[in-house]
Amino acid sequence: MTTITEYWERVEDAAQDAHLAAWDTCHKIYLALDETEAEWFRTSDYTLVEGAPEVLLATLRKWYEESCWLRFISGVRHNPTNPNAGFVDLIPQGAEEDDEYDEYEA
Repeated sequence: MTTITEYWERVEDAAQDAHLAAWDTCHKIYLALDETEAEWFRTSDYTLVEGAPEVLLATLRKWYEESCWLRFISGVRHNPTNPNAGFVDLIPQGAEEDDEYDEYEA
């Protein structure tokens, strides 16, 4: 079982090396984990924040609170062979403050 606190610990760890955070202003929140993905977000229609890990984390918490109920936070790292393999669930869709979750493994 994973708690929301444990999910936020994942986000905090990922923010240490992230290049930027991106939000679609609805429910999709991402951390660009390398410069290739950061550049992709810079040319997209996402709201962005760049800065120290503390800045990223504070912004992610704010965006998460402002997001609709479908919200999630994922890390993304460039994978030229399989772009989908570059995504890492940090806070999965449907996680809530008071709940614990069994992680689904495909």
